[in-house]
Amino acid sequence: MSLSSMKAVVAKAYGNSEVLQIEEVARPSIRANEVLVEVYAASASQADSMMLTGTPYFGRLFTGLSKPKYPIPGTGFAGIVREVGDSVTIYEAGDRVFGQTTLGFSTNAEYVAVPEDGVMLPMPDNLRYSEAATFSDGPMTSLNFLKNLAGVKSGQKVLINGASGSLGTAAVQLAKYYGAEVTGVSSARNTGLVAYLGADHTIDYVQMDFTHGKEQYDIVFDTVGKSSFRRAKSVLKEQGQYLSPVIKISLLLQMLWTGKFSRKKAKFAATGLSTPADQRKMLVELLDMYQAGQLKIIMDRQFPLERTADAYQYVAKGHKKGNVVIAVRAA
Repeated sequence: MSLSSMKAVVAKAYGNSEVLQIEEVARPSIRANEVLVEVYAASASQADSMMLTGTPYFGRLFTGLSKPKYPIPGTGFAGIVREVGDSVTIYEAGDRVFGQTTLGFSTNAEYVAVPEDGVMLPMPDNLRYSEAATFSDGPMTSLNFLKNLAGVKSGQKVLINGASGSLGTAAVQLAKYYGAEVTGVSSARNTGLVAYLGADHTIDYVQMDFTHGKEQYDIVFDTVGKSSFRRAKSVLKEQGQYLSPVIKISLLLQMLWTGKFSRKKAKFAATGLSTPADQRKMLVELLDMYQAGQLKIIMDRQFPLERTADAYQYVAKGHKKGNVVIAVRAA
């Protein structure tokens, strides 16, 4: 392989993990305000998996109408700065960094170009590459939904559906950090993990549908989009909020209707479309929590770059526990 090329995972069409191929492609050329990051670890998230399939279809307005606009998938990354553009002042070659590329994707590769004022931070020595690559998925999304969108407060009752996934494991910890009484919904094999992360109560979804329960909540955060506002409405308090990061036409309609006609609200936010400054601010808060021992990153599996298709296939099954990472380089 030449110094001007790199290995990358490429998707030339929308589809499932079978469309992914390992190819030798041109290494990114950096602009004056960019840095070239040698990727050590990259995310393989549920959001990445959905965008790979091109669903929901209106999402293609951002990702490409007939095929992926950026053929290399992946958004979260952690690695080392190898080159800096002429106008870069924040970073130097050799700096450890982490963050995400949002709609630029391209992190499931050996190198990625990132603007110095993009969603990126210096990486502390006690943070592993595999952990850092996941910060912009579950932790950041959960922080945005619980704190910024719902305004979670001490003493509130919060239910996390899908409490053992990437978003769920972060959401349980964040809700507890802000003083809420937390109920986590997962499979029976993961209720121990959910309790370990701080949940006050756990529900095995096989044994009980939480929407049929008698308890009412200030916030229902459906991290996996398996329920709906209509079904969860009965377990919401009078001014309760139903949150989901899984966008559907039905959720958009419910948002519009409840925004005007209901005290109970359905809400969605596209965290990745927040400004880079806002996303960096969230990353700083999460990093502070991690450094203080208030946030644990739960790892499920790591796959080498050559097995990225297997990683996305595993993620698409919807049963991962915590985070799945592409180990691009041996750290």
